[in-house]
Amino acid sequence: MTTTPPVRIGIVGLGNIGQHHADKLALTDGVDLVGGMDVDPEARARFASAYDCAEYDDATRLVADADAIIVTTPNRFHEPYAVTALDADTHVLVEKPLAHDLASAERIAEAARDSEAFCMVGFNNRFRNPVEVLAEYVQQGRFGNLTHVDANYLRRRGIPGRGSWFTSKDVAGGGALVDIGVHAIDLAMHFLDFPEIEEVSGVTRQTFGTDEDYAWIHMWGEDTGPGDFDVEDSATAFLRCADGTTVSLDVAWATNREENETYHLDGTEGGARLDRSSGDLRLYEASRDGGNHLADTDIETRPSDPHRDEQRAFVEAIRSDEHPGRNTVEQGLAVQRVIDAIYRSAESGAAVELTGSTAAETEWDR
Repeated sequence: MTTTPPVRIGIVGLGNIGQHHADKLALTDGVDLVGGMDVDPEARARFASAYDCAEYDDATRLVADADAIIVTTPNRFHEPYAVTALDADTHVLVEKPLAHDLASAERIAEAARDSEAFCMVGFNNRFRNPVEVLAEYVQQGRFGNLTHVDANYLRRRGIPGRGSWFTSKDVAGGGALVDIGVHAIDLAMHFLDFPEIEEVSGVTRQTFGTDEDYAWIHMWGEDTGPGDFDVEDSATAFLRCADGTTVSLDVAWATNREENETYHLDGTEGGARLDRSSGDLRLYEASRDGGNHLADTDIETRPSDPHRDEQRAFVEAIRSDEHPGRNTVEQGLAVQRVIDAIYRSAESGAAVELTGSTAAETEWDR
């Protein structure tokens, strides 16, 4: 009897999200956590001790010892590690966003096109069961032709930690739009099957992060005050697509209104409302069968672990030596183009035309 060798995976960037990925890998059969790499020697030592694996101070050595790496560094450093792996034909799962800016994202995508390995982008929300169900209904044509998606990701008080890398434009590339808005953009475009975007209009705001009197209850990291806060804490945008569909986007780390993580899908034959936070999914339909009537249907799904399911898809693709066909680097690049256009629109005060930009279709998607 032949035994399939384990998939050897290394993690680059050993902060909270790196440890989260390590915890999930421990639950996946047929995976060997080779080790962790970080520029901080204390982080390396803690990780090696906690997960009983090797520590690396050089990504090249880790790549040589692994079949794949998961990149969980701050955004600015996604590119060097992802490109190093792809150039060595080692598979990559890179956390969202693809990079800290568009030029860097394009270089990662180019390296993936030239590699025998693949690059998958960590949009884990696509693996949530309600999202999977809704996407399948869209694909089946239950809602007819989608015309509009309203995407929201609003926290009442949720700045990750003023003074952390999340609030540094140089390291993160932006603020709320890059951190949580990227999820809203990705899901909206996912439901619409990544159409060609013609025009983007956006506004970004810096309202709460620079406020000395910013009141908050919980934070992701330590708060050092507004001095080093140089990113936006909210953004609003409108996208017009070549096929006539539209997307409205509302994103905020902090706002004086209720939290909101809902997506509304409008179609010619029906629609839906998804609450990403609670998992609640409701369908809105109308018919003349038996008499004019409206029908609202609540969909109940089983709980899921999106990070673990994302990892499973990554590992299965490595084993089969075939791209998973989802969360592709080209889709990550398409999302990055939208983010870049929103920033350019906000800076210029005018809509930005993206006519001629290609939809996120690759040989794996066809």
